[in-house]
Amino acid sequence: MIVKDLASALGLGPREHVAIVGGGGKTSLMFALAEELRSGGKRVVTTTTTKVRKREAYRSPCVSFIPSDTVCQKSLRDNLDRHGHVFVAQSCLESGKIEGIPAVLADVLYRESQIDYLILEADGAAGRPVKVPAGQEPVIPSSASVVIAMMGLEAIGRKFDAKVVFRLDQFKKVTGLKLGDILTVEALAGIFYASGGLFKGMPESVRRIAFLNKLDLLTSDHEARELVELLLKDMSNPVDPVVIGSIKKRHYLVFEKKIALLRWID
Repeated sequence: MIVKDLASALGLGPREHVAIVGGGGKTSLMFALAEELRSGGKRVVTTTTTKVRKREAYRSPCVSFIPSDTVCQKSLRDNLDRHGHVFVAQSCLESGKIEGIPAVLADVLYRESQIDYLILEADGAAGRPVKVPAGQEPVIPSSASVVIAMMGLEAIGRKFDAKVVFRLDQFKKVTGLKLGDILTVEALAGIFYASGGLFKGMPESVRRIAFLNKLDLLTSDHEARELVELLLKDMSNPVDPVVIGSIKKRHYLVFEKKIALLRWID
């Protein structure tokens, strides 16, 4: 199914707490989704449980620094009234990055009834298209209702090295590959459903979505199609649906397990 808007592609309900993990465009997805929802009249908070570059946070119309949950509610409501979309953080760091908020504060914010959507980055990938979480990652708030695991499709067929993969040691453990090996679709599919992969430590209640980004960078869709089929053919794998496409081009294809025969739509 071809879908033009992200909220429909992701199957979002009228109120959601969305956590995004992995690599290949988490920040782009977060802000594209937030802008789409804000344009539709929704009240949106974006944030991170890690750190982001200052210029990334200021892609939102307003950045609100909230050092503690005891003072946040009124200022947040005022900024949402004014802007519709607010990026919430704790502080600016000397490194030039902005420190995100603890998972418990994200839970407090989501309980704020005037917020329709809370969207956050739950780990970092240092700009790489592929990432496997380290021991302390990802940091998922208990109130998250949807977790989106991302990967950049340009990684298919590349060599396994630090230019493409973040957290090399963890990736080795999950996939069994060695440095210099080719990133096959089988290995890349594995990071979505392995116990130490992208959905590591997720609450059973969350809906799990795989998002394969940057389809526009591929010269052929054959291997991308194969990856989608690998992710959906195992009915015991909780990933459903798989969204594939391009945030940059605003073009998405949605594949669900309930469709018995996968069809690739040109």
